[in-house]
Amino acid sequence: MDAVPPLYEPVQPHWFYCRRTDTKDSWLPFSMEDSQKLEEAYLSVKEVVVATEGERYDVKLKERRRYAVYWEQAPSEVRRCTWFYKGDKDTRYLPYPEDFSDSLEVRKSQHDAQWTSWPGPPTVMWEYFMVLIMHYQPITLQEEWMSSPSEQTRPRTVKRGIENISVEIPDGEPESVDHLVFMVHGIGPACDLRFRSIIQCVNDFRSASLSLLNTHFKKAQDEKRIGRVEFLPVNWHSALHGDATGVDEDIQRITLPSISRLRHFTNDTLLDLFFYNSPTYCQTIVDTVASEVNQLYRLFRQRHPQFTGGVSVAGHSLGSLILFDLLTNQRTSLVEKDAIRGKTSGDMVTLEYKTMKEVLQRMGLEEHIDVFKKEQLDLESLALCSENDLKELGIPLGPRKKILSFMRRRTMLQEYKAGNTHLAPGLHASRDGEDFPVEDGQGTDGNYAFLRSVSTTGAVDYEYFDVGIGQVSINYPQLDFEPQTFFAFGSPIGMFLTVRGLKRIDPSYSFPTCKSFYNIYHPFDPVAYRIEPMIVSDVDIEPMLIPHHKGRKRMHLELKESLTRMSADLKNNVLGSLRTAWQVFCAHCSSLAALFLTSAGAKVEEVETASEEQKEQQNIKIGMLNGGRRIDYVLQEKPIESFNEYLFAIQSHLCYWESEDTALLLLKEIYEKLGVVLEQPQQ
Repeated sequence: MDAVPPLYEPVQPHWFYCRRTDTKDSWLPFSMEDSQKLEEAYLSVKEVVVATEGERYDVKLKERRRYAVYWEQAPSEVRRCTWFYKGDKDTRYLPYPEDFSDSLEVRKSQHDAQWTSWPGPPTVMWEYFMVLIMHYQPITLQEEWMSSPSEQTRPRTVKRGIENISVEIPDGEPESVDHLVFMVHGIGPACDLRFRSIIQCVNDFRSASLSLLNTHFKKAQDEKRIGRVEFLPVNWHSALHGDATGVDEDIQRITLPSISRLRHFTNDTLLDLFFYNSPTYCQTIVDTVASEVNQLYRLFRQRHPQFTGGVSVAGHSLGSLILFDLLTNQRTSLVEKDAIRGKTSGDMVTLEYKTMKEVLQRMGLEEHIDVFKKEQLDLESLALCSENDLKELGIPLGPRKKILSFMRRRTMLQEYKAGNTHLAPGLHASRDGEDFPVEDGQGTDGNYAFLRSVSTTGAVDYEYFDVGIGQVSINYPQLDFEPQTFFAFGSPIGMFLTVRGLKRIDPSYSFPTCKSFYNIYHPFDPVAYRIEPMIVSDVDIEPMLIPHHKGRKRMHLELKESLTRMSADLKNNVLGSLRTAWQVFCAHCSSLAALFLTSAGAKVEEVETASEEQKEQQNIKIGMLNGGRRIDYVLQEKPIESFNEYLFAIQSHLCYWESEDTALLLLKEIYEKLGVVLEQPQQ
């Protein structure tokens, strides 16, 4: 005899939200923690707003809508799900509307109460009930995406409860946030080959970081010593191409009608590079980025009042250049600002000489006083002289350079006193020490360099500076915080600085408010350029190789290096004994065999994540832009990418959002400052 079935037990609901795409709608489950919070709020019968997904989305239960907190996004539908179905064309189970699920649950409870009156086995009755659901579902309750009457009459497979369907419920996120990172996109509205927005790409990067925390910081997580890192997207493209600027409409009027798709791509994407070099639109871009970052920062602090961690910034492609220019033009703290003002005032007193004799004596050029007296030159007329004028007076090259540099600095200091300049200490180092040092300054030669303020509607005077960085002179807004680290992905910063006229970065220079800088790039990225050769130009230093997130160098790279060394050793031993060459060959063959055994899972000695050469290179001091540490970090290409680097060039520029190696480098840098060391997971 069949056992007496248990009494009716209510189904356990789980909350889902709808993700709408161009082709179809998909229903995704909330995490267990978020679903439980939503269910508790639902049972409380109060009008509440529940923060979900790391407080990046708010759910208004009464409306059954999910709203994004930090970015613009259309609200999505939310359901309390208990019953699910799958048609013959569906790949996954979809939730029924709540009212229909409730009606099914009522019928289920009624049938459970009638078990004793059912003449046959209990399983037969339930199967009969499911057949009724599948074949006699009212057409009025069909979902919107049922496209034709023939599809509406097809039976569906029906399941009760989330435990009876195949669905991956995401892990919940730690509540505490250890660090906040703002991520700025590059050119165009799409950030990868799938034409996804910065929001979607940052979501992927965040997911990768959460997964890496579970594997590479597991001990710290188990001990509750760490929480998570929050990554927030910063979108400036929509503001530039919106109705406020009208630039798209202006460009469209002059765009040719042929090859329309290619021209649209150019206007919407590639022109962003030219916009950034335009004084008018550069101001719009910089203002948008700074305003968006500050607004997001204030909103985050408002929603996380207990947050005491650091804040960093990351930029991809052009976004990294925007951040570089912003950080270059940040002012220091209030105390340091006062100190700078005081030193500048002292400098102006030093440079405000009344007579030509005082100026020449200050520069140690007293022997030329008679020449200037003969030509009746005073300080005002000297400021109008060019280098050719001084050359015609018989002034040698060295004194000429000193005089011209001194007069330029005097003019800039006067403009600064009038409030017409922007102070940018350190970066704009002079060529070959031509700049005349100012007492009590800062930097290697004790001087400040100044950027002259140029009207955004006027011509830019690139020759005004001894070196300068040639950037468009605009009013750079200030951030509400001092970034801990600046991460650049696939960055053209080095190229832009060179094109702007900067041949060298002063080794003593660092951003006024940010003390760490990492230049991360893929070896095949056509947009990326290095930074370290601009600081240490006399030494050829290889970039730091970013370890694979699984704890070793990729096997094909080890194989390639081993074969290269073997070839070089054999070549060097051509004139030596055959026995020596054979020993070299055998040694490298043993090394290659060990690599293959390691990849197959054999128990051999663990391969170190960095070679001795890499460890030595890591200890090389590279200026102060990253606190004396290395700046350039290169990813390891995948095996398939090694076959044709040109074929994967574009993809390599867009790979950073899904790169676990990149995410792990960020986490390692962030948590090292918190005293948490990365753990190597077991293979």
